[in-house]
Amino acid sequence: MEVINKHNTVQQLLTVEQEVQRILNASRNAKTAKLKQAKEEAEKENADFNAQMEVDFQRKHAEGGGHSGPLKRIEQETEAKIHHLKIDAARISNDIVRMLLEYTTVTN
Repeated sequence: MEVINKHNTVQQLLTVEQEVQRILNASRNAKTAKLKQAKEEAEKENADFNAQMEVDFQRKHAEGGGHSGPLKRIEQETEAKIHHLKIDAARISNDIVRMLLEYTTVTN
């Protein structure tokens, strides 16, 4: 009878061990599936983010933003300064011509 009890106990332990192994395998499979799903979602979010950043970049570039903005501002400021210099030169050019004529003309 003792041998039968030991045999039953061993059989029960083997059954429990198999059940534990089955549970562990199911848990590992579920974990792997969740990690795969999380990776796919992260890759999708990353691709969406990159696409949105590219759209924003293209829009800003088309609007003259980004690096071309400061360049345009400098060009506009330079054009304005040149315009003011031309106006000033036109305003005083007659005086300069008269002054040059006075210093270069010899009177007898």
